[in-house]
Amino acid sequence: MSQENVDVVRAAYEAWNVRDMDAFRELHDPDTIIVRGLQGWPEAGPFVGREAVMRLFEGLRETWDEDTMEPISLIDIGDRVVARQVWHGVGRGPDLNMDQTVVFTLRNGKIFLYEYFWQYAEALEALGLSEQDAHVDS
Repeated sequence: MSQENVDVVRAAYEAWNVRDMDAFRELHDPDTIIVRGLQGWPEAGPFVGREAVMRLFEGLRETWDEDTMEPISLIDIGDRVVARQVWHGVGRGPDLNMDQTVVFTLRNGKIFLYEYFWQYAEALEALGLSEQDAHVDS
């Protein structure tokens, strides 16, 4: 099942990057939660439920004229996928090139839980792993 989870996360990036928010929404469990936002981020969360999560993402997306999220690596960890990503945005203010790591937990083939980290090593540590333990499926 875990490769399927990587495929779901990859599909979420693809939907985001072509601005297909309906497809993006459908990859999320109705009870999706952002349980751990980025430390210091203005929208602290948690955000509970698919519609609350989608409102957050749609609001963030409005900040720039164009944006993409580029997965640098995807690591399969059973029901979780660790994604190192760079979020690029241009227009309406300074350009954005933000590195972050997201731990996605999947349930029944849908994204159920988001946990955000500024540092890749911190995300792995939260899962009891080190960079040497992690196998990358980029």
